[in-house]
Amino acid sequence: MRIALDGIATVNNARRRLLLERFGKFGAVGAAGILVQVLVLKVLLEFMKYQPATAIAVESSVLFNFFWHRRWTWADRTKLSAGRALMRFNLTNGAVSLVVNLCLTHLFVSLAGCNPLAANLLSIAICSILNFTIAHCYAFA
Repeated sequence: MRIALDGIATVNNARRRLLLERFGKFGAVGAAGILVQVLVLKVLLEFMKYQPATAIAVESSVLFNFFWHRRWTWADRTKLSAGRALMRFNLTNGAVSLVVNLCLTHLFVSLAGCNPLAANLLSIAICSILNFTIAHCYAFA
């Protein structure tokens, strides 16, 4: 009985370590994606209003993140074709990122008077845990 329980504990520890490692990779890719999003947003704000600029910047980041998550964060989960995986990622993480970013950025800018870039960064932070969970359990499952 003791050996069986030790085996279960070992498996659970290995899963926990893998999940933490994956979350670390997710964070690293996400940090780079934030840079992409902020840079695109900064450039686009010179030419258009913050709402369409935010939408384009978010989608740029989603595509960047998908590529690196598939290649690195969830490299062991490539059974789906790249096109199908991209569709799942875009319909889940992309949709959450886009909707939540647009709504929160609007609220932070219009109600709190935040700078659009600062508002966008706050929105990204709020989305991160939800996006990791969706990507881990569905998009790259």
